[in-house]
Parts: sequence; C-alpha cells; structure tokens
Amino acid sequence: MKKHKIAVILSGCGHLDGSEIHEATMSLWAIHSHGCDYHCFAPDIDQLHVINHLNGEETGESRNVLVESARIARGKISDLNQFKAEDYDALIIPGGFGAAKNLSDYFSAGVNCQVNPEVKKAIIDMHQAKKPIGALCIAPMLLARLISGVEITLGQDPISHQNAEKMGASTQTTDHGQIVIDRKNLVVSTPCYMLDARVDQIGAGADALMTEIVEMME
Repeated sequence: MKKHKIAVILSGCGHLDGSEIHEATMSLWAIHSHGCDYHCFAPDIDQLHVINHLNGEETGESRNVLVESARIARGKISDLNQFKAEDYDALIIPGGFGAAKNLSDYFSAGVNCQVNPEVKKAIIDMHQAKKPIGALCIAPMLLARLISGVEITLGQDPISHQNAEKMGASTQTTDHGQIVIDRKNLVVSTPCYMLDARVDQIGAGADALMTEIVEMME
C-alpha cells in the first residue's frame, strides 16, 4: 500500500519569529506515527525580524526563513516555490509567530492581512484539488483569509476569533488536544499554544489532527 505523502510548510525556527518548534516537531512525529511520510517546505525570504528568545527583544539581525526552517527539517527541506499540489496528499502548517510574520503579515496588518504569494498558492492549490489541510495554533488565520467560510479554531482567544470571523471564517472555542473539523473544506485545526499548553498537550493536538487528516485522505 502506498504511503500518503504530506507537505509541511515551516516559517522559520522559534515561536517568536518562526515556526513553533514543539508544534512543528509534534506534527512531523504525528505524520510518521500514522504511517505517512512528509517533506518540508519554506519560502526563501527574509524573516520580518529576529527575536532573542531569551529576553524577547529584537536582535537587529537578518535571517532567512528557508535557512532557519532547515534547522527543524534537519536540512531536508525545499524552497516553497518548488511545491506541486499533485505530489502530495495533504498539507500541514504548524503555528508560531512566523505564520503571522513571515507566511503572512497578520502580525502587523490584522484583518487586512495578506498571505505570502507562494504560501497562498500552495493552500489554494491544495484546496482546489480537494486535499486536506491541517493548521495548528495561529496558522488557521491563513485559512480564514484564503478559504471563504472555512470553519476553524484559534483556541479561546476572543480577539483572534473575532478577526477570523471578520475575514469570513466560522470559529469554535476549543481546549487542549481538541480539533475542529470542516468536512466541506477538508480543513482540520487545533489550538496548541494559542492556549497555555504543555508539550504533551501539543502532541495530543497534533495526533488528533493527523488522525482526522488520514481519514480524509482515505
């Protein structure tokens, strides 16, 4: 039996300016634990800024999203401009501020945000191909911008839910490890660090999300 192949879009390395490392790692773990394979992608662009994760302050450095994402992917990663929807059965997007700073400008533009063109194309292509998309933490905000009427969760943060709804999404409040399933749009989302979470709770959410993604693929 052919293994399902999952594309994973990363946004850097570190929750304050890139992909949330626990969410990314647990997503990769969940993919393999469900008998699937993955390949990581990231856009070859500069990060919005670089944050010192010890003190939360900007460093003034310049870093590249693809290069930083390669830290999580252990070097096995491709430029997102090489992504082809026909090569993959599903798409997963971990959260972290990189989703709101590098994959989109939601961090600065809010409800008027725009999604990076390569990220937008990947999401739209998978959606139009009727292939499942999973999004963790703040990443569902990208889907709120791009998929009309999508049903998602952003945990329990009322402002995030209000902003997503202003973009046309439908939202649900969730707790640790829970998921929201939009069967019409083949979208699954889970809150992760939108809540005050532990690593095991991140793993539970990633596993629940992947369980549903597998069912959708089959």
